[in-house]
Amino acid sequence: MKRSSEKSRSSRGGALLMISLLMIGSALIRLGLEAGPALARELVEDPPKSKMAKNHEQAPGAEDLHRLLQMLRQRESDLKQREADYTDRMKALEIANKALENRLAELQQAEESLKATLALADVAAENDLTRLTDVYQNMKPKEAAALFEEMDPTFAAGFLARMQPEAAAGVMAGLSPQAAYTISVVLAGRNASVPKE
Repeated sequence: MKRSSEKSRSSRGGALLMISLLMIGSALIRLGLEAGPALARELVEDPPKSKMAKNHEQAPGAEDLHRLLQMLRQRESDLKQREADYTDRMKALEIANKALENRLAELQQAEESLKATLALADVAAENDLTRLTDVYQNMKPKEAAALFEEMDPTFAAGFLARMQPEAAAGVMAGLSPQAAYTISVVLAGRNASVPKE
């Protein structure tokens, strides 16, 4: 969630910057549009020195102002189009961000569900081991020893470690010396690799 909120903040900050730049650009264009007619009025209000000079100055000035006005209108149109494009992109980013947040929430829910399932499986496995240990404990030591003789030493050591000491001793006494020794080595070394500090 933290990454998502950081991405959301950075995209909002970028969006604010982009909106600010567009507003400044719009203000500059409007200033330019208003400056053109003001300049035209100033040229018209200035008294010409001669009629010929007036005609000579007016014709190119009017054309220049007309071209300038067309250019400014075109720029304003381009900026409006860019602003619309940026608005569309921002909407698309917001939609993508919401979809991403929804997907992240679904993944977190799935993770919680998986954790709960694993916890149930661990409890079920522990219950099964406890029942099986109880079965071996309640068997006659000689019969249990015959089963333990056939088991893998690590597997057998796990059950013997869970059994009551008296029951485990009875089973160990019924094992062959080599099987009892191997299981004892496994039992003794089970926690040898655990850090002591």
